[in-house]
This record gives sequence, structure tokens and C-alpha cells, in this order.
Amino acid sequence: MKETIDNMTIEEKIGQLFINMGSERTEDYLTGVLNNYHIAGVRYNPGTAEEVYDQNKILQENSKIPLLIAANTESGGNGACKDGTYVGYEVKIAATNDVRYAYELGRISGVEASAIGCNWSFAPIVDLNRNWRNPIISTRTWGQDVDLTIEMSLAYMKGITESGIAPAAKHFPGDGIDERDQHLSFSVNDYSTDMWDATFGKVYGALFDAGLPSIMAGHISLPEYVKHFKPDATIQEQILPATLNKYILTDLLREKMGFNGLVVTDASHMVAMTASMKRKDMLPTAIAAGSDLFLFFNDPDEDFQWMLEGYQEGIITDERLEEALTRILGTKAALGLHKKAKTELLPDKETAMATIGLPENQRIAEEVADKAITLVKDNEGIFPLNVNQSPRVLLVNVEGHKGGFGALIGSESVRPVDTLKGILEEEGFDVSIWESTEERINKLPEAERAQAVANVYAQKRPIKEMVDQYDVIINVASVQPNTDQRIQWPASKGTPDIPFYVHEIPTIFIAVQAPNHLADVPQVQTFINTYDSKPFTLKALVEKMMGRSPFTGVSPVDAFCGFVDTRY
Repeated sequence: MKETIDNMTIEEKIGQLFINMGSERTEDYLTGVLNNYHIAGVRYNPGTAEEVYDQNKILQENSKIPLLIAANTESGGNGACKDGTYVGYEVKIAATNDVRYAYELGRISGVEASAIGCNWSFAPIVDLNRNWRNPIISTRTWGQDVDLTIEMSLAYMKGITESGIAPAAKHFPGDGIDERDQHLSFSVNDYSTDMWDATFGKVYGALFDAGLPSIMAGHISLPEYVKHFKPDATIQEQILPATLNKYILTDLLREKMGFNGLVVTDASHMVAMTASMKRKDMLPTAIAAGSDLFLFFNDPDEDFQWMLEGYQEGIITDERLEEALTRILGTKAALGLHKKAKTELLPDKETAMATIGLPENQRIAEEVADKAITLVKDNEGIFPLNVNQSPRVLLVNVEGHKGGFGALIGSESVRPVDTLKGILEEEGFDVSIWESTEERINKLPEAERAQAVANVYAQKRPIKEMVDQYDVIINVASVQPNTDQRIQWPASKGTPDIPFYVHEIPTIFIAVQAPNHLADVPQVQTFINTYDSKPFTLKALVEKMMGRSPFTGVSPVDAFCGFVDTRY
């Protein structure tokens, strides 16, 4: 390893500090990145198994030093390729209350990712969901409990390492305390040193003891530990995110906790990092602070030059550079990448493709759904539903914020309410879907909309009219956790859009994404978390509502959101 480092040019050494996000899969582009920037590895854009396999084959066969190829296998092999097996987000796995499924999540992820040439995963997520308003880790953690997080994470690690994948736990020093999104703003973990040691520190310590090979550092500040190491630290030093903060990555992680594995930064386009200092300074500061790898170029020529200048100016010392390179090459060696010919780093293509999306893996996903669905609140004893006693069902589609990337991508091609309608109709129910006031007004000519909105609050509707029409109303909330997670109520007055009628008509509220909607609907007496809206999950849900299968899920988060009124 030392001989390899000694024989590298300074440009090759600097290039090894970068993980690239490829913009194309063409051979010209991929070989150009390798030849021009000498990167350590990649974390690529989503693609089919065949596309990713072909890309990774080109990369490994043309790289002077074997590459780390990372995938985000947070919820299964679908994080490695689009046609991989989705098993379930961590919160869904945790709701099964069965550590075997955390192992299966890791195992399936590892089998499918390694088949197409991946050898590194940015998982498991070991953050603690201690703030229901946090939009980033809502479904992407094992929950709020420290011991459960350790147990599930160790099982996941075991499963994924069996296929030769190196896991990178994230996001050190720990998300889930702040309610802000470090993609868009700053994020602070304000725990005291004692509280951190007993929670996040305990989690990471257990993983380190088990041989965790790498972590992803988050753009999250930990001011109390900065003050621990430097009592006179300025506020700017205290709030500097971990990815740029030597008191967190060197003094805490390396020296106090003794972690000697690989550290990669979280994505460098996130505002909590980019707004901390000039990018020219940010690049070498991340390495000087204790990060070994820098995740993603902005402009590759610019970033490469700035990292090189940071070394030339002494921000990155020779000792720190060699230390980082030793960990990078050491991780590659631990994966055995140096022992194989470049043409043998991937299995043959036919074998690889036959490994993706196996029926037995899909059955594990279905088992998880059956065991995870959680009846959070059941104050009315509404179940089982009986098609003879309550045949008329109204489904109400409940949505969240529609802007941002979600608006650009578009809404779901098949809404969960549409899927649920079909399943219930197969059971013999007479099912209708409510057309919201907003939807109806948007169908009017533009000149008539203003008056229609003005009339919303002037209109009245007899309660009897609604009671006579429906036997059960089911609200289905599909609100993506990576938005603000909150329900966005449409303009309405006395209509089913908002569940004001919980004492008039039997009402069920089902959250199929974010698990924290009781904060917005404390009045509902029957509340269910399914954790996703996959068709097989909704089929399992109906089996439970019909009384043919028990609700066995155990909520790994505070679904009551810390409020008193949400429980009653």
C-alpha cells in the first residue's frame, strides 16, 4: 500500500480524495473522468441493473486503481438498481420488531448490489428520530430507541457484509434532533456531551466494536462537544458542521472514540456545507478536519484545482494526505479489490442479472409489510370491517406540499387511494373517492375560480346528507417524508376533505408514508401507519382491517408526536 502511494503523482493522490457522481454512462465520459481526475470511486445516478452493470464494468476495467462503487441501499436492492428488490425503509423494518428482517434487508441489498459491481453502501442509517418534525430521517431510521438501533444496525451490517459490501453508517454525529434539512439549511445536534455519549455515541461505539469499516459524516454541528474540546470556541467554531470540524472528526471521532475506519463526507452540494465557507476553502478544510473522501464534484476542474491548492498551501498536510490515502486504499484492499484482475471484479453478466429481483426476496418484503403495519390508535373498536354492515366507503386523498422536486417529478401514477379502492371493491365494498374542493375549482374556467373560492366558506351542508351517504370514511395520507411532512389542507367547509366528522361517521386515518400525521389529525380515533404504499402493503392492510390478519406492528417512533391530545 505504501509503495502504491509513493508511486502516485500528486495529481493522482489528490484525485483519490474524490467520489464522483457521474452525469453520463458513456464510455467516453467514464474513461475521461478516470483519466482526468483519478477518482477514488463513484456513487452513480439510478439505473436498471443492466445499465449499472455495464457502467461499473467500464469503470473498473479502465481505472488504474480499483474503485469504490457506492449505492444507497437504505431500503433494499432498489438502492443499487431500479429493478432491485424493495424490502422496506428502516422504520418499516423496525416496526416488525424482528431483527431478522434487518438482517434480510442487509442480505438482499448486498446480494443485488454486489451482483452489479457495487462494493460499498451508504447504509445503515443510524440516526435517532427524536424530533417528529425532522423531514429527512422520518422513515429512514430504525426509530428513536438506542438499543433497537444498535440491534437492527448490527444485523443489517452482518447481512450486507456477507456479500462483500462495506457498509458506511450515517450521518455522524447524528441527525434527528433538529427539525431542519441540511440539504436546504443548517442542522444542529444540541445534545450535551453526556446525552450524546448515551445515545448517538453509544450507537456508533457499538458499531465500531463490531468492525464497522466506514462512516458518512453529516453536515451537522455538535456545539457541546466542540466546547468540550475547546472551551473558548467561538460561535462560528461551535456551529461548523462535522464535515468541516476537526473537533468532531479528529478530536471526538478519531481520538476519543478510536475510530480508524474510512470517513466520507455527505454530499457537498448541501447548503449546510456550502454555506459554511467559500467552496475554495471548504474542499481542503474537509480533508484537514478528518474526512478521507469528499463526496461529489461541483465543477470537477474547479474542485480538483482547489483541493490541489489546499495541499500546496499547507491546509492539507503531507501527514493528513497520506493518512487519508492509507484508509482509502486500505478499504479497497480489505474488500480484496487488489487481488482480482480488472476483468474479474464483476461476476459474469448473465449470473448477475439472474440475481436481481428474485421471488424469494419479494416474499421477504411481503412478510415485512404484514408484520410492520401498525395500529397506532384504536379508540372505537371499528375493526373488523364488514361489507354487509358497512358497505359504503368513501376514500379521501390527503396530500402534503406539492412544490419543489416533487412537483417537477409529478404525482404518483397510481395514487394509494386508487389502489385501495380496487382492493376494497374486490371485497365487495361500494367505494368512491372524494373529489376535493380544490380539484373541482381547478376544473372551472379561470375567470370563475376566484368567485368559487369566495363561496367556499359561505356554503353549508347538512350533516345528515353525509351520514346518510357513507358508512365509513377512510382518509389516506400520502405525504412524502422528504418534504415538510405536514398535511396541507385544501380550502373546504363542511366537506370530507378535513376529518371534522369523526363523531358523526366511523373514520379511519391511514398514513402510507410519514408516520407522524397524528399531530395534524389528533381528533381521529383510528389511526394506522403502513410506512409505504406498495400494492402488497395495501393488500396486507385490507386483510387486517377485515379481521383476517392481526395488527402486529410496534411503532418505533413516537407516533403521538409528544402531544396529549393525539392519544384521545
